[in-house]
Amino acid sequence: MNKIGFIGLGVMGAPMAANLLRKGYVVTVYNRTPGKADELIALGAEFADTPAQAVGGSELVITMVSNDDSIRDVYYGKDGIIASLMPGTIVMDSSTISPSLAKQLYADIAAKSSDFLDAPVTGSKPAAESGTLVFMVGGDEHILAQTHDVIMAMARKIIYMGPSGSGQTAKLAHNTMVGIHAAAFAEGLAIASNGGIDAAAFLDLVQAGAANSRFAELKTPKLLDRDFSVQFSLSLMLKDLRLSSALSDSLRTPTPVLEAVKSVFQVGESMGLGNLDMAALVNCYEEWTNKRFSGPGASSEEPIAPPSPVAAEVVSDNSDRRKSERLSLHVPLKLSVYQWEQEGSFSGHFIDGVLVDLSDRGVQIASSRPLERDMFIVIHFPQDSQLPPVTGRIIRIEPSGAEFRYGCLLAGLAPYQRLQLEDYISKQGATAD
Repeated sequence: MNKIGFIGLGVMGAPMAANLLRKGYVVTVYNRTPGKADELIALGAEFADTPAQAVGGSELVITMVSNDDSIRDVYYGKDGIIASLMPGTIVMDSSTISPSLAKQLYADIAAKSSDFLDAPVTGSKPAAESGTLVFMVGGDEHILAQTHDVIMAMARKIIYMGPSGSGQTAKLAHNTMVGIHAAAFAEGLAIASNGGIDAAAFLDLVQAGAANSRFAELKTPKLLDRDFSVQFSLSLMLKDLRLSSALSDSLRTPTPVLEAVKSVFQVGESMGLGNLDMAALVNCYEEWTNKRFSGPGASSEEPIAPPSPVAAEVVSDNSDRRKSERLSLHVPLKLSVYQWEQEGSFSGHFIDGVLVDLSDRGVQIASSRPLERDMFIVIHFPQDSQLPPVTGRIIRIEPSGAEFRYGCLLAGLAPYQRLQLEDYISKQGATAD
């Protein structure tokens, strides 16, 4: 078995295909996003314009894409895999998908006189690059035996899990534990940091004690360096937790910890952290406590902001840096101010304000109306900014002549919305000039 079709060249797929090429296999690659095949072509890969072209002439077809919908597109869509299969072809999916879809693929591919294995992996990007992934495989064991040498070109271990769908069931159970470890890691660090313990010292303890895990070993250096470049993204882990939640419901298996952790990851995604490494989950706890746990500014009481996905992916060694320049502005705002009247009720009213300063550390708003520290306000930006209302907590008050300047920590402003705000402000400045 020497001719391989490889479909899906993302964070995991590209290094897996590269290892096959280095081991001397003939590999034809396809990816839905153009440009990701360039490095593999330089290594000797052939490029296919469609999944069907990648299948043609291949003895084994491997897919590594992001989710169930992408799998359906690649297998059942126009110029898809199934319609192009020749009898005797083996198809192996290493994505993480629902066990029910894996079983459907097994049946539909068998109807084409071909064979299917569900073979998801664990090990994330470093293991994909070093060829030390662990494959957990569902399907016919004698078909797995035929693919053994190819898989070992990308792996350090293969574990047979049982009939079709078993590989995906095992992967979802495994990633449930990984997600729980990620939340436990962030939560333990939050407790220690807010109790005055240095992050490096605490994480040294974690790796030396019973709380140690492969997650802690991989993510400790990333967190200390504020490096959230992707090994396994937060959004993909959330996708797996959702799949696991649906699977556990179908199996009538109670999973209260899974449901709680899934909610934390959902918060992380809503904060705009989805395209970062899942270690970025720690940013949720940092925002909730208004305290940075590691890196420069770890002891600062200034507002913190989630890292930009662009900064984390492109300049990971500088991901902890903050912009020193500040944007001085004069953007009129409306502020909703809420005050408690009695237990269980409150009243609200609008006041005028002006956005006078914006940086990565927060915003400063000026108003003639006196407000109080720790008061929550809702900031309504001008309509032409197309920004949603944003909740802010007043953390600093500076009298300035006849008005007050309020330093506000923003909540719920995703990085892309911050960029949208900065773009709006830049256009206002250009108009003023």
